[in-house]
Amino acid sequence: MTLADLNKGDRVLIESISTPDSNVQRLMIMGLVEGAELTFVGASLGGDPLEFLLHGSAVSLRRSDAQQFEVRPQGNNG
Repeated sequence: MTLADLNKGDRVLIESISTPDSNVQRLMIMGLVEGAELTFVGASLGGDPLEFLLHGSAVSLRRSDAQQFEVRPQGNNG
């Protein structure tokens, strides 16, 4: 499962990151690293970008970038 596969309100931990792409590396500098906990807030009307909460801050990702982050459920989802 990736960040792009989540439903509104899902809480997840990042397990792995699957690309050396410079855009994704920039996101890692912002705190999207293995072990980080995120909550999926929702998507824009067209479904892109996606919005997440990370350490109390909102972070928006393009769906293509979100697909590079493998995650696992954390806490109560749904």
